[in-house]
Amino acid sequence: MKVAAEGCNLCLAEPQRAQYGGGIIVNPGFDHNIEGWTVFGKGAIKERISNGGNRFIVAHNRTQPLDSFSQKVQLKKGMLYTFSAWFQLSEGSETVSVIFKTKGSEMVRGGQVMAKHGCWTLLKGGIVANFSSPVEILFESKNSTVEIWADNVSLQPFTKKQWRSLQDASIERVRKRKVRFQITHVNETAMKGATIIATLVKLNFPFGCGMNHHILTNKDYQNWFVSRFKFTTFTNEMKWYSTEKKQGQENYTISDAMLKFTKENGISVRGHNIFWDDPKYQPEWVKTLSPEDLARAAAKRMESVVSRYKGELIAWDVMNENLHFHFYEDKFGENASAEAYATAYELDPTPKMFLNEYNTIEYSGDEAASPDKYIKKLQEILSFPRATGMPAAIGLQGHFASGQPNLAYMRSGLDLLAAIGRPIWLTEVSVDPQPNQAEYLEEVLREGYSHPAVEGIIMFSGPAQAGFNATTLADESFKNTPAGDVVDRLIDEWGTGPQIATADDRGFVDLSLHHGDYDVTVTHPLTHSSITMNLRVKKDFSPETIHVKMRA
Repeated sequence: MKVAAEGCNLCLAEPQRAQYGGGIIVNPGFDHNIEGWTVFGKGAIKERISNGGNRFIVAHNRTQPLDSFSQKVQLKKGMLYTFSAWFQLSEGSETVSVIFKTKGSEMVRGGQVMAKHGCWTLLKGGIVANFSSPVEILFESKNSTVEIWADNVSLQPFTKKQWRSLQDASIERVRKRKVRFQITHVNETAMKGATIIATLVKLNFPFGCGMNHHILTNKDYQNWFVSRFKFTTFTNEMKWYSTEKKQGQENYTISDAMLKFTKENGISVRGHNIFWDDPKYQPEWVKTLSPEDLARAAAKRMESVVSRYKGELIAWDVMNENLHFHFYEDKFGENASAEAYATAYELDPTPKMFLNEYNTIEYSGDEAASPDKYIKKLQEILSFPRATGMPAAIGLQGHFASGQPNLAYMRSGLDLLAAIGRPIWLTEVSVDPQPNQAEYLEEVLREGYSHPAVEGIIMFSGPAQAGFNATTLADESFKNTPAGDVVDRLIDEWGTGPQIATADDRGFVDLSLHHGDYDVTVTHPLTHSSITMNLRVKKDFSPETIHVKMRA
């Protein structure tokens, strides 16, 4: 079978079977000609059969982007729907999108992929049903001169309960390991009733929270943060507009003090950010510089901030939001971002270098930051000669607006991005204020934690006293908000709460432990003897039984 690698998407000589047997799609593999499918817009549709006997649908004689084939389905309120289909074009390569047209003629984009001629590419996406309604599924290619070919279309519904069970099963599989102990007396007799307490010392999965300058002066904020988190990003304090408000007058006092605080408390820091590609967020004096003066100022900024914090940070957001904006590209040319990444890597080769973007997984309607566009940009940066070997990583901000998060689209985006094999972090997770904010925040966090390619999550949230007024986790008196309750519950569930179990009549104890370092204490109620040990549970943890021998 011929396989061509194009970005993250495998391009296959023949399409794979429809996921979930096509779900609620009628005639998903076109075994019954084009039954169940109709023309949308102008143009025409027909079935075609490949040399290998594979049947697929073709939209031809197209004159408008939305001229395609369509099928009507009924969506049920509160359900999540995953979409997938295989696409090919009659020539060249173009973006193909799936569109859900609602009863009121609203067009909801459900995902997109770069399709090409000569092989089949999988489009994955999804939609959440905010109301029960019929919708029409149709497809878009902005180049109306090409034919759109499709095969093995699937739309699979899930209840929230079913989705949660899938998340839980994935967490059990990718974040935890089963550990078996056998507790015996030194004479090999089983010690029924012995108790094991496994207390987490260090969780392997980074789950953290943004931090701002209020941490330096607010003792309650300090206590709140340190008791919960070991990973952070300074929300504004390392940015250029914070450290050089006037040209030539650098001031790192606040970020230095915050870094000292994090060091003293064993908190790892992501650097945020070296540059921001949005014209609005440049230091005021930068906006009026000539290209020559800007080049000098930018080189000085890069050298200054990266060298200052060399060896102190686990990551850098190098050129923030450079799918949506291009301030530096407009000034320095199309390689401006790649140059910045390469220079940062030369100055400090250790931190992961992140492309940090919004709406890649949050909002399917933002074509500028789609997973496909993200991968294309990252590959452009990595193909730059001086970026060879750079530890590049995928930063997905995760700012969710009001309304039910489209978890099906989020998952499909993570799947697509995961295929390029780079670490993925959710870097700035927040959910806008709304009645169901806490519920939606939990859904987003669980979706990230349950995905095998996600290696860390940082929320941009915190207590009201520190000015966090979007996703507020504690009120003015440091009492938990509902969102704060969610976060504390997840911190406990994901491993910080002690695991306690009792040996059966053969002395066996089975625990399911999150990846991390544990202090384990074994005691017996009759002998009052105890044994302590250290245990490291990792992805590749050996499932062999751990034998514990106790004296009377």
